[in-house]
Parts: sequence; C-alpha cells; structure tokens
Amino acid sequence: MRLFALVFAALIFPVLAQAEGKSIIVLDASGSMWGQIDGRAKLEIAREALGSVLAGIPGDSEIGLIAYGHREKGSCDDIELVVPPGPGTAAAITDAANAMQFLGKTPLTEAVRRAASELKSTEEKATVILITDGIETCEADPCALGTELEASGVDFTAHVVGFGLTADEGATVACLTENTGGLYIEAKDAGTLVEALKTTVAVAQPEPEPEPAPAPEPAPPAAVEFNIAPKLYLTEGGTEITDGHAWEFYTIASNGDRGEGIATEYNQYRGRLPAGTYRMVARIGEARAEQDITLSDDVLLEPQVILNAGILTLRPRVAEGAEVDSGASLYLTGPAGLDATHYGETTIVVPAGDIQVAMKIGEATVTETVAVAPGQTVEKDIIAGAGVAVVDAFYVEGMVMDTTQHYVEILAAQKALDGSQTSIAISYGPGQTFTLPPGEYTARIQQGAAVGDVPFAVKPGERTEVKVILNAGVLAITAPGASQIEVLDAKADISGNRAQRSFDYAAEKSLVAPGGDYLIVVKRGETLSEATATVKPGERTEITVP
Repeated sequence: MRLFALVFAALIFPVLAQAEGKSIIVLDASGSMWGQIDGRAKLEIAREALGSVLAGIPGDSEIGLIAYGHREKGSCDDIELVVPPGPGTAAAITDAANAMQFLGKTPLTEAVRRAASELKSTEEKATVILITDGIETCEADPCALGTELEASGVDFTAHVVGFGLTADEGATVACLTENTGGLYIEAKDAGTLVEALKTTVAVAQPEPEPEPAPAPEPAPPAAVEFNIAPKLYLTEGGTEITDGHAWEFYTIASNGDRGEGIATEYNQYRGRLPAGTYRMVARIGEARAEQDITLSDDVLLEPQVILNAGILTLRPRVAEGAEVDSGASLYLTGPAGLDATHYGETTIVVPAGDIQVAMKIGEATVTETVAVAPGQTVEKDIIAGAGVAVVDAFYVEGMVMDTTQHYVEILAAQKALDGSQTSIAISYGPGQTFTLPPGEYTARIQQGAAVGDVPFAVKPGERTEVKVILNAGVLAITAPGASQIEVLDAKADISGNRAQRSFDYAAEKSLVAPGGDYLIVVKRGETLSEATATVKPGERTEITVP
C-alpha cells in the first residue's frame, strides 16, 4: 500500500512541474476520505503523497492550497484558502494537510471556482489541480464551470485526479479537464497509476528533437550496474524493512550540513548514483535515521541503517468496550523530535522511547504515555472515559423544535460568583450530539425570545437524552409598509419599563416567544402604531398591525 501512495505522489508531480504561473491544489477533505484502499485510509495516502511531492519541487514554485469539507459536517460553504499561492509554500501545505480533519461534503465545483478567482485567471495564466475521491454533492455543475473558466480565463487549465472513483463518477468531473485542456487521471490501484504516470510524463515532457550525434569518445572504464543498495531495520539484528519507506540522498555542504537533494527513492532500493560522498536519510512513519556514505563507480555499497524505532498501534475509544472512534485526534510527541497528529485507529512507526499521546474526542481529552522499545510492536487502546449527550428542543412537551436555527449550548453546571457559567460547546439545530467528560452540565436552547436551561449529568460510556422544553409558541406579525417592528413585554416593570423581546427593520416578523402577553410597536415614517398579542405555548399567533 506504501507503493500506492508513492506512485500517486509521482502522478501529481509532473502536473505541478509543468504548470507555468501560479497553481493551487484543491484537496478533497470530505468525510469519504476516511474510506480505505487496501486497508489504509485514503486521506493518509493523500497526505503522504503530497508530502513526498512538495518536498521535491523548486523553492520558487508558486503553489497554494484550498481545502473543502475539513471544518464542518454537512456544509456546502466549507471551503477555505488554507495556504495562499506563493513561493516557498511547500512545507506550509504539507503541514496543513497533515493537521487537517476530514469531515464534510464535496463542493468541488465551487472550490475550483474559488481557486480560479484566487489565481486571477481572467488576468493571468492559472493552473488548478483537483484531488477528489467523490463527485459533486452540492448541486453544482463542474462541466459548466469548466466551460465558463476556459472562456473567461487568459490561459486557464484544470487537472483532475480521480482518487478511487468509478468510471461513471469520473465522467462527472473529467469534463473539467476536457473543457480546459487539462488531464483527467483515474487512480484506483498501483497498476493503473503506473500506466497513468507513463501517459502523464509523455504528455508533460515530449521527446525532444534529436540532436546531432557527438563525436565518438573513448569507452569509459567498466563499472558495476548498481553502486548503492541500502537496507533498513527497526533495531539491530531485526528483520529488514522492505516496504513503505523512503530513501533521500543529499550532498554535504562545506559546513557539514545537509546540502542539495540528489534523489529520492522508495522501498527496497537498488540503484546507481554518481560517485561521491552523500548524506543518506531513511524515513518511515514518524521515524528517521541518517548516515554519510561514499559511493564509487565500481563497488556496490550495501549500508545497514538502524532506526532504533518500534511500531505503535493506537485505538481511540470514547469508553471501555466502545467502537473505535474514527474522528478522534491523536497528537503524538516524544523522542527524536516526534511531533505529529493522526486520526482514528493509527498504526505508525515511531522512535523508541516514551511516546506522549494526547487524544481528543468531542470535548473530552485524555493524555497517556506509551513506552515503545526498539523493534517492539505495541498495541494500545486510548480510553477517553467520556459519555454522550443528545440535546433536543421542544416548544411544549411532545412538540419537537425541528428548525435548524435554534442555538444549542453546553455550559458547565457550576456558576461563577457573578452567576455566569463557562461555555463548553456550541451547535445549532435538533438532535445535537456532544461527547463530554463525566460531570454536571447545563443544556441551553435559545430561539428568538425563548430561552430554556436544563441541567444534566454525563457518565462514562453512557448516552444521556436531554429534553429542553421552552414552553413557547410562534408570534407572526404582518405590518404593511412598516420600516421597523419592535416586540416588548406587555407588562412593565416597577420602573415603568418594558423588556424588549425583538427589534427588526422589516414589515414582517416571525418570533419564537414564551407564552404570555406582548406589546407590538410598528413604525411607518414618523408614525407609531401599537397592538397587543397573546402567545400560547405550542400555538401560532398571527396578527396584522394596520
């Protein structure tokens, strides 16, 4: 499966390399990227591929990153310019992809439109590379967009990598490339990627015109076919690692630091490099090791590289016995500069030593230390010890508030001296689910002028249903020609003031309000009109103010 990620990376690279002007990668961060290919999450493959590609591009390449579906579930507006296009952005794009969550929908058409706008495609040459594992899910037409951008752009090109798409699904996005003169590449497995790579390289780098043959030179001295074949081990005396790792070769600067990158190879590697002294770096998962080597033309060097590392499998769970939580974040820190974030069940090579794992599921967090010895495989369940609260709002008992606009807030039960409560989490709409540490809380619902608080408790591994009854109804006001509508409590306080429930610059108003009597003040020009209304819980009251 490591081979898949590496070929995928090579597939994108020719597209990036040939793009002139500025480019933007549009990355699918929707929830479907948690799907697996050959036992690995597609998002993990995409992250590794991006990292490999961007590590090798020239520093003056002007590349940016747009992501969609990475911050909210179910939103077609969740599109963000994560890294603006510019030189030297490779590390920022890699870090952003590695830290990104994969949650929501697939508004790929609007994301490509946003990328074209950021690149000023109507004024300058622009290239967009879309990486998606799904089709448009936000009622937009990518084909029409491709035609529009081609017509309006100075020189606009869209390339699409269909990551695990069926032929029918691919056809719905391939038109983006057809209408803009780009490439559509179908990536399903290692075999098809290799073929796609051959096609891409041929397109990106056509064979040059033959040059006149140089004058014959004396034959060079005999040399071995290969002069480098490194071997990688987790620990001394262990089994050789044959898959999933990378080899990087650098020159050595005059001050002893790593110099210019010469080559990057993968897995069991046997090859040939120019004679000389290099710094060789081996990487797999979160572990790395390096050593200096000297190569000649006539000797095969087979250096052994010891990572001093182990394999760590983490399974995040809300509570004992619960299913593995695929949305949990795992932040790993530890020896050899380990600093990485993973999501859901994770199996990764890590440096040997004490690994600090900080897990977050919803609002629940827990930190544990896991010891990993060289060559050891450690499997660990990380338990949040949390519970789940499901909050629903009701106008009255039995009448659920099914709008998506009401405000749901979870507060700490304990109040400060001034009576305030600490806000824990906020959401909107019915049936909101919150993962919370055990403890006492208050659920607050607010819609219009109606507010309701209900205390509740969360226990480890348990689900708590929280019903907040507002004892409210709906007041619908029509005031033809009005410039503003104000709703006040009908009863004044001891100072003669009435509490304001709503104020809008409009001629119509629909307000959720607690049961009771209200005064409605309508303004038309400089004229004020008043009316009264009574709201009954669970009922709709309609009033027209002439």
